[in-house]
Amino acid sequence: MNRFSVIGSHVVVVGAARSGIAAATLLAKRGARVTVSDSRVDVVKPSDLADFREAGVSVELGEHRAETFGAADLIVLSPGVSPKLPVISRSREYGVPVISEIELAARWLRGRIVAITGTKGKSTTTLLTSQILDAGGYRAIVGGNIGTALCNQVEESTPDAIHVVETSSFQLEATEIFRPWISVFLNLSPDHLDRHENFKEYAKVKARIFENQTHEDAMVINADDPRVVEIARTGRAKAHKFSVTRLLDEGVLLDSGSISYRSNGVEETLVPLSAVQLPGLHNLSNVAAAASIGRLVGVASKAMTCAVQKFAGLEHALQYVAEHNGVTFINDSKATNVASSRVAIECFDRDLVVILGGRFKGGRLEDLAEPLHSRGATVIALGEAKDEVREALCKSVVVIGVDTMAAAVSLGQSLLPLGGTLLLSPGCASLDMFRDYAERGQVFMREVMKLGDR
Repeated sequence: MNRFSVIGSHVVVVGAARSGIAAATLLAKRGARVTVSDSRVDVVKPSDLADFREAGVSVELGEHRAETFGAADLIVLSPGVSPKLPVISRSREYGVPVISEIELAARWLRGRIVAITGTKGKSTTTLLTSQILDAGGYRAIVGGNIGTALCNQVEESTPDAIHVVETSSFQLEATEIFRPWISVFLNLSPDHLDRHENFKEYAKVKARIFENQTHEDAMVINADDPRVVEIARTGRAKAHKFSVTRLLDEGVLLDSGSISYRSNGVEETLVPLSAVQLPGLHNLSNVAAAASIGRLVGVASKAMTCAVQKFAGLEHALQYVAEHNGVTFINDSKATNVASSRVAIECFDRDLVVILGGRFKGGRLEDLAEPLHSRGATVIALGEAKDEVREALCKSVVVIGVDTMAAAVSLGQSLLPLGGTLLLSPGCASLDMFRDYAERGQVFMREVMKLGDR
């Protein structure tokens, strides 16, 4: 795999954000003639343009030029770029290979890959897995859809490295020979239906994580999700199951106050439940998945437990922000799909106000009606999907529309009694009002802090 060469080839990198910059820089170092193409005009910072010029990389902004793509020997896609763009489809018809940024990086990595996918919980599981491996004395490098782009890890990749890669459907969509040593499939529910034609296509793309594995590899699968179990049957790697609701004959499960591994009637304690700092059954599932990976790699129970005890979760994922006048504020901006918002809502009891909305990516907002209604919750609707949120939920709960995050935070506090919770868990993408989910979460936290100042 390391014999892959681009020396003298003309490579077009589509998308000039984080992954595109990493791919272009790596390709230039490896001897390719590189052109970065982006339909946006304001995506590249002046400092990045200077770096591109210094590396000999050409940059074309504002449109994708047919003549540039027609002259390409290889096209590399950033995750945000659909392979169905007409200019890319035409290039593929002419025989030009089209691959994703993680596919490019994986062809040069010398370390092994642990690839983690699923609709929700990927970032939490990826980061916790890396910390478990670190605690066990392994050299873990986090990247992919979280942290460093995989192309930025190629130069530091060594045979002893384990690349723990958060892997989205967008990244898997244009893979060819991408082969994880351990693949992990956490769960599956409708998401990104603004990009994928339908749920069936979304599931098929996710299943590519198993495609190139052999019987020498391993796949870690969630036995609590029938869709994941069904998809895993297509894989050739050895299946290792985990569950937080069932007593498996073999696999990682919850039993007797601990996350344990059971095989042939014998149980081995991996992590006591008292060590888990994250709220919600869904997070227990993420910890069980990470513990499964740790066991496969060879991390001792004591090291695993130490890592889990220290892990307080991610920014923007059920993140405690503050308490003002008896009201608790929780930032779950990373919940960009309906399934993620549902599990967040189910972490709380009554006296709940939820901020929903943004750019809707598909799925059924109606699925939130029952957990919201049973908690007597009120919904504050925000962003492009404000009317869709109202239409989907107004028969079950009170829905109030606002125009700004400041208005949402102020209104939310005014509606709640002592002991109540204001939860930002949008169930939608952020790109209608914010640069990304992180900026949305930061704006929410800033508005919460202003309440304290007042």
